[in-house]
Amino acid sequence: MILQTFSQDTITEFVSVRTGESKLGEHVQTISNQKEIEEEIKVSSAKYIILGVPEDIGVQMNYGNSGAHTAFIPALKALLNTQQNQFINGKDILVLGYLDFFDEVLNFNPNDREKGDTFLKKLDSELSKWISLIVTSGKIPIVIGGGHNNAYGNIKGLSEAVEDSINVINLDAHTDLRKLEERHSGNGFSYALHHKFLDKYFMFGLHENYTPQYIFDFIHDNINLEYNMFEEIAVYQTTSFENEMQRALQFISDKKFGIEIDLDCIQYFPSSAMTPSGFTPEQTRRVVHFFGKHSNANYLHICEGAPSISNEDSATKQVGKFISYLITDFIKANTN
Repeated sequence: MILQTFSQDTITEFVSVRTGESKLGEHVQTISNQKEIEEEIKVSSAKYIILGVPEDIGVQMNYGNSGAHTAFIPALKALLNTQQNQFINGKDILVLGYLDFFDEVLNFNPNDREKGDTFLKKLDSELSKWISLIVTSGKIPIVIGGGHNNAYGNIKGLSEAVEDSINVINLDAHTDLRKLEERHSGNGFSYALHHKFLDKYFMFGLHENYTPQYIFDFIHDNINLEYNMFEEIAVYQTTSFENEMQRALQFISDKKFGIEIDLDCIQYFPSSAMTPSGFTPEQTRRVVHFFGKHSNANYLHICEGAPSISNEDSATKQVGKFISYLITDFIKANTN
């Protein structure tokens, strides 16, 4: 498992250049010397560091559909072809690269629980190392997954960098608070709580049909865990989307926090647990904007997008394009 960086030439290949127009990919920063990656991150003038984690082993270990390893490159291409204009500047972005474990993903057998657990713990360690380095360099990581198992590496890395436990807002149909068993995409937050990297955790938009009672009992017994249900916002309408965002922000904003976006919360979005009933793309963008503009927002993680579960090229482009919207929404909100 190794960090693969992109050269400026590779980034340029991703960009469709047009006369008279300026694309983010023509201005983003990259790593120029493989041996000086840490130093280049530290001295870069960019505030936002893009890191891909293209794997779906955590998802498969949690009995989900594979395909989450296919979202990063389409997302990066869409981001690089976004117009640079009065709203956003590519020089604020450094494309670091991606954690490369293509062979492990290609050859993984989900029935080999021990091998999957060993791999994911290695991934946790590698991801948290880079998150910590980015944050201690005064930058903000934007992580494109991969499975939601990577929430643990993000939380651990930020917590170690700030030398304190951190808070998280998670837009998700699921709590990901499953039991402390083998590591998988359903227990990243359980492990982060267990190891005291995670302090307050707000789960936004849980689905009644997919949350076990033992997890509700666990949440109700813990003062640092809070949630709302998708049904009470969108179906019963006993509360409003705006009120819930405000309530969640009050809960988590007293210290550094991460923003976790699981794309399986969006209706009909190609993801590892696609749903016929969920939030709209616009509501998801509003969450990223609303929380991203707070000064304690310290990372963005977008996960579980799985364009390969649809066999259409258009789906891959749409997934990539939507993830790039979330990235630019976060940067614009956080910069202003």
